[in-house]
Amino acid sequence: MRILILAALVALAACTNSNDLDEPTADLGNFLLGHNVVIASKAQKGPLSRDATEQELSTALKSAIDDRFGRYDGTNYYHLGVSVEGYNIALPGVPLVVAPKSVLILNVSVWDDAKQIKLTPKPKQITVFESFSGDVIVGSGLTKSKEEQLANLAANAAKEIENFLLENREWFGPAPAPTSVKGGAAARVPTATATTTAAAPVSAASAAAAQPANPASAANAQGTVTVGDQPYAAPRQTPRKLVPITSGL
Repeated sequence: MRILILAALVALAACTNSNDLDEPTADLGNFLLGHNVVIASKAQKGPLSRDATEQELSTALKSAIDDRFGRYDGTNYYHLGVSVEGYNIALPGVPLVVAPKSVLILNVSVWDDAKQIKLTPKPKQITVFESFSGDVIVGSGLTKSKEEQLANLAANAAKEIENFLLENREWFGPAPAPTSVKGGAAARVPTATATTTAAAPVSAASAAAAQPANPASAANAQGTVTVGDQPYAAPRQTPRKLVPITSGL
């Protein structure tokens, strides 16, 4: 029975391939990553698991989400809120027959910044396993460090979040013009803000008043996202106009 369970988990793990970050992005329309909020305060550790702190779990996931969704150069901000509900990070030194596979259980919520609505009335629960490989068959705890296991799980989690968004493609409007997958988060600027008007004489005072607010002022005007019971402030260095959003995962 244990061997059958292990085989089933291996089969599930094989379904996720997160090694596609150098390929063109999928069609998510006007998607542009806004808030990337990850909490792990409610994470429950599974049996035969290595310990992982809230910081380790949230940092690994935030990094993987940035890596995957920072490639999208859409026109509207969408916010992702992720709560880690449970994890099992395979221990080393466990007999091969019962070697546990690493697993991550998440609740995911999505918000549309422009429409000021939550797109997921109920959080989407996602369960991800390690990617299929020879060392995973015998338990990755025997061959990988905790950091490597977490990075593997986080990358697969980000991929499954992307798959979930693709299942709900209608949320993201028409497809934007093709953009480079090399753009990254630093190059993401909503094209909706890059509008121009016909030239006309203006006074110096009018021109000064028309200048955009500095990043600090814009950040002060931003809203917050509440994931679980924890409020999350917008990044202060990013001049985004984000609406106030509250929700529990």
